[in-house]
Amino acid sequence: MSMREELLEILEDIRPDTDFEGEEALIDDNILESLDIVALVGELNDAFDIEITVDELIPDNFNSVDRLLDMIERLQD
Repeated sequence: MSMREELLEILEDIRPDTDFEGEEALIDDNILESLDIVALVGELNDAFDIEITVDELIPDNFNSVDRLLDMIERLQD
């Protein structure tokens, strides 16, 4: 399973009613709410062996699947 597929699976577990591939404003359009973000951060930390810090909790990092992947890859380095 690719990192993208794993990320999409995590996102769909949190919000099964959303087509994440087509979204570019997950935070700005209030698709992901604060509790979703808390759950997502925990899942991403475990799944990708990273630590998302408070400094990373900005809308730009969470607005799309591509932005999330960019953050994950940066934190894995």
